[in-house]
Amino acid sequence: MDLEVWLSGENLPLSRAEAAAVAELLGGSILADGSRGRVRVRLPARGASAVFSRRLALAHRTAEVHPPSTWTELESLVVRAGATRRSAAFQWVPGGAAHGPASVIPELGRAYLSGGGRISLGRPERRFWVEAADSGRITLFETLDPTGRAEVRSRATPKLAFQRPVTLAPRLARTVVNLARIRAGDRVVDPFLGTGSLLLEAALLGAETTGVDMDAAMVRGALRNFAQFGQSPAGLRQADAEAAAAEFPESTFDALVTDPPYGRASGTRGEPAGDLWHRAITAWSSRVRPGGRLAVVVPQGTEEPIAGTRLEASIPQRVHRSLTREFRVYLRV
Repeated sequence: MDLEVWLSGENLPLSRAEAAAVAELLGGSILADGSRGRVRVRLPARGASAVFSRRLALAHRTAEVHPPSTWTELESLVVRAGATRRSAAFQWVPGGAAHGPASVIPELGRAYLSGGGRISLGRPERRFWVEAADSGRITLFETLDPTGRAEVRSRATPKLAFQRPVTLAPRLARTVVNLARIRAGDRVVDPFLGTGSLLLEAALLGAETTGVDMDAAMVRGALRNFAQFGQSPAGLRQADAEAAAAEFPESTFDALVTDPPYGRASGTRGEPAGDLWHRAITAWSSRVRPGGRLAVVVPQGTEEPIAGTRLEASIPQRVHRSLTREFRVYLRV
C-alpha cells in the first residue's frame, strides 16, 4: 500500500531520512518527494502501516493514498466507504495544496451519507483529505494510524525522573534509533549513555540494551529513567567509553546509537570533543555486526572516517549560533 507522509518542518531532510529508514526496515521504500514537506512511501502490506506510523517521531500525519480519480470514480469509492457506517470528515489537504470547486467537499459528504455513513466534524472515526490536480483529477487520502509524535512527547525531559540539560529530546532520540533500523530483539549499545534517552527509545521498541558512561551518577540516573517507563536494560555500567569496547567480542551488537559529549554542558575532561567520540566509536565499530548501523550525533565539522564502516548519511541540524550538530549513519561493512 502507498502512504503519504506529512513531515515535520523543523528539519525536513532529517524527517525524510527517518521516514525512509522506517520504510526500509519494514520492507518498503520512498517513492517520491512531494511538495510542501511530504513524501510518499510504499509498504509491502497494509498491516505495516500502523507500525510505520507509530515509529515516526518527525511526522505530523500519515495517510493511505487512493489513486487520482475522476469525479465519478471518486464518488463511487466514497459511497463504498460509507458502507462501513462509521463517522467521517472530509477536508482539503492543508498547507496550500490545490483546491478544486467549492462544491467538492459537500458532495463527498453526501456520497458518504448515501453509502450509509455519518458525517462528524468534531471527532470522526475516519478522516479524509482531498487534493485536486490541474488536470481535474482528485486524490483522496485517509488517515489510518497516529504517528509517534504524541507518544514520544510523554517522555519530554521535564517529565523524566532523572534530567540533565544536555539530554537529547525524545523525538530526536527516537529518530536516531529509527535511523539505525533497530528491530525488536536487536542488541544495541550506547558507549556514551548520559541520561539513557537513546537506549530508552531502543528498549521501548523491544531491543536489548547495553550502556556505558564514565560518570556513575549518569548510570544511576539512566536506570531511574528506564524504571520510570518499565524497562530493564541488559546492562548499564560505569566505564571508559573506549576501554569498555575491549570487553565484548566482535559483532556482539546489531547497532550502536550515541550522542557523545560536546565539551560544553557535558564535559570531555579536556579532550577535544571530535577526538573523544572518534577514538571511542572506532573502538566500538567492530563490535557491531556487518550490515548493522552506527547512528551518532556529533558536532559539525568532524569529518574523520570510522574504520570498517561506510558513511550513509550526514544531516545537519542547527542548535544555536555556535553549534550545529550532525545526525550521522554509518553502515558496518
